[in-house]
Amino acid sequence: MRSSRSSPLRDRTVVVTGAARGLGAGLVREVARRGARPALVGHEKDLMDELAARLPVPALAVEADVTDLGTLERAAREVRRCLGPPSVVIANAGVAEGGPFAATDPADWRRVVDTNLTGSAQTARVFLPDLRATAGYYLQIASLASLGAAPLMSAYCASKAGAEAFAHALRAEVAGHGVAVGIAYLNWTDTDMIRDADRHAVLRELRGHMPAPARRVYPVEEVAARIVRGLEKRRTAVYAPPWLRLVQPVRAALPPLVLRLARRDLARLEAEGALVPTGLLGAGGEADHAARRQAR
Repeated sequence: MRSSRSSPLRDRTVVVTGAARGLGAGLVREVARRGARPALVGHEKDLMDELAARLPVPALAVEADVTDLGTLERAAREVRRCLGPPSVVIANAGVAEGGPFAATDPADWRRVVDTNLTGSAQTARVFLPDLRATAGYYLQIASLASLGAAPLMSAYCASKAGAEAFAHALRAEVAGHGVAVGIAYLNWTDTDMIRDADRHAVLRELRGHMPAPARRVYPVEEVAARIVRGLEKRRTAVYAPPWLRLVQPVRAALPPLVLRLARRDLARLEAEGALVPTGLLGAGGEADHAARRQAR
């Protein structure tokens, strides 16, 4: 691993959204090991404060909902005041839910899209002045779901495909200002969200029917380290695990393959009563619900 002395992140401010737990917390720890000053943005301020206090570098935890532009703007001002203008912004905040589209709660479905897509765009919006000033780097956390949509996860797939398209469009717009934009494509990662997904038959079956490499769950630390190595090099695309890059050339072939498998398996799952909506997944999903209840 590159030492903090040699890392280009040393003494830079790095913003991570969705930083309280899971991959966000892993990214915070990883950039801190390289000497960056992390700004933790998200729900669950107590968890972010605890994480920030354990880091070996100056850090800041700011509570903000990425779907609320006003709270994000306040967070951006606080980051600038306390840590300086960010050189890197990682749009990581995300939620997920599963189940047949027609049976899912419309509010949960929309919340997934609002958080994963609109929230990422608003994160870019509030920090773009900083990235232009620092010739910085914006990293969009995407997914295998950006490359190939799967049944029973329509909101998540739509949001992640949209986030990928947004990042491509943004890259072309800001390149002339010296700002680089990357996309991180991830597979299943060992977070609260994925562990909760495995408790639900509808998503456990989905993962179980994927090819062996695609259904493996990868440790947060391994995924975070690979992402940050790509970040240090300002990559336009980062793949964690590396084999995901092989999906890019064949992504057009995925929809008919998924359709053939779905026709075979979904009727059986429906007959077994397994196609039950999950609601927002994991402790992060519950924290999102709690924050919205408190805001009302």
